[in-house]
Amino acid sequence: MRITLLGTGGADGWPNPFCSCASCLGALERGEIRGQSAALVDGVLLLDCGPEVPRNALRQGISLRDVRHLLITHAHPDHAGAAALMWRGWVERERPLCVVGPPAVIAECRQWVGPDDPVDFREVRAGEQLRVGEYDVRVLAAAHADESVGPAVLYDVTGPDARLLYATDTAALPESSLVDGAAYDGVLMEETFGDHSSHDSDHLDLTTWPEQVRRLRAVGAVTDRTRLVVTHLGHRNPPTAELASRLQAWGAEVLPDGAVIDLGEPTTASRGRPRRTLVLGGARSGKSSYAESLLADSDDVTYVATSGHRSDDPEWSARVAAHRERRPAHWETVETTDLVGLLRSGTGPVLIDCLTLWLTSVMDRVGAWDGGDWRGEVDALVDAWRATDAVVVAVTNEVGSGVVPASASGRLFRDALGTLNARIAANSESVVEVVAGIPRPLR
Repeated sequence: MRITLLGTGGADGWPNPFCSCASCLGALERGEIRGQSAALVDGVLLLDCGPEVPRNALRQGISLRDVRHLLITHAHPDHAGAAALMWRGWVERERPLCVVGPPAVIAECRQWVGPDDPVDFREVRAGEQLRVGEYDVRVLAAAHADESVGPAVLYDVTGPDARLLYATDTAALPESSLVDGAAYDGVLMEETFGDHSSHDSDHLDLTTWPEQVRRLRAVGAVTDRTRLVVTHLGHRNPPTAELASRLQAWGAEVLPDGAVIDLGEPTTASRGRPRRTLVLGGARSGKSSYAESLLADSDDVTYVATSGHRSDDPEWSARVAAHRERRPAHWETVETTDLVGLLRSGTGPVLIDCLTLWLTSVMDRVGAWDGGDWRGEVDALVDAWRATDAVVVAVTNEVGSGVVPASASGRLFRDALGTLNARIAANSESVVEVVAGIPRPLR
């Protein structure tokens, strides 16, 4: 199955032609112009067709002459540019076209087709299955808008050699759309709002997108072989290079308009997750939130809190509570400083937050401020980090860029943490520094 991405942008594309935000101007300067989302399957089956799509196809050197099946998800104009049916009718009077969509889509499309045009309309709703040419199509429910544009649907398309889930537009996937054992070869799933998570709309963002991947994996719909690609991108997303780096942690890709995906064949795309990741940053840099996002698509995460309890410090308790509230409810939280034992026994994903507080606890316990030796425990942690079989992410503070501490104990701790960070980094496949909320891969 060959998928051509005719467009990967949201309703207004990316950049929005009327917008002067940093995201839009940056995309414009880089020449990254994304049109309205649509995908062409094997040259004959078109998924969605907004008003920009036919012209965008031509700019990519692609003719739509051989399209025999048009599957439209809902009647919002960026998905259902029904005038294209009229344009087709001006030049094509012989070869049939099958148009599939929910009731509101079919009602809109009928207005643009002449009585003698060879167009067959097939009205569908979620839960139905149909045969379209060589493809078996399963119609799935979307969480998007209301009946006036649909009700909106998603499409599960199985061809002779591969299976594709086309999931745009939607908020969190309805339970009925999580197909047990689907083992999709490819998933095109919308991710409209990037880091803007307070949009209150029927779309996904960089917080809710990996959660849908987790749910799809839990039922076997997404496997290690599945090609995960984001679509319906908008200007709330970070620049493409940063977005690609963040998606890689979830085994996903961001591709340009015109990209071709051959499903059912080996790919050079890296979908593996680094086994050991160190995330560094200063105070309030966003390092913890970023580290949590790296495992947001995983089910069985063990979150290791090394902070301990401070019953006499309400402000600290409030910080701990805020962290706990932010974490997914299905993660297991373990409060311990026995990182060596946990790394040796762990099998599922582990998130350690953070090494700074762990080292503080160790140095306090051995009396490092009065000459006690903590280095043996650091050696043991580094050895356990190097040998662990678990996927592990650790958070730590970057202390090499600040002022020289005024006290001897402060300088001792700074040096000890800097050394620990360097040793853990040397034994990590991935090292990321977070500055002002922006992750910068160092390795």
